[in-house]
Amino acid sequence: MIKFFLMVNKQGQTRLSRYYEHVEINKRTMLEAEVIKNCLSRSKDQCSFIEYKDFKLVYRQYAALFVVVGINETENEMAVYELIHNFVEVLDKYFSRVSELDIMFNLDRVHIILDEMVLNGCIVETNRNRILAPLFVLDKVGES
Repeated sequence: MIKFFLMVNKQGQTRLSRYYEHVEINKRTMLEAEVIKNCLSRSKDQCSFIEYKDFKLVYRQYAALFVVVGINETENEMAVYELIHNFVEVLDKYFSRVSELDIMFNLDRVHIILDEMVLNGCIVETNRNRILAPLFVLDKVGES
């Protein structure tokens, strides 16, 4: 099961966070700081899976952004690694070459995309067209 989903830039600033288990706000900031430090300090040659406390971290770097997912020990790391890639591809398709600014200024849309893909910590959809369908409906309603 997925515990949390983070998008972070190289300066360590969180751009997106979604938690699927209750974590108090002050503990979230400490957790994010530690997780970010662990991922940013690793070289590109090192493995993208990290054992951390009572869960695992799976991360991928895309240009200046890191996508970090915390999972429990029963979740498949490779499936989550591919989920991250699929998530970024969906963002690319919707925003036409997604950037950090797209994420910052369209955070509601990014959350909708993530919510279409992951529900209560479980991967529920990977088809790009089905993931983006609600957003295209919202865009059409917004235009009229």
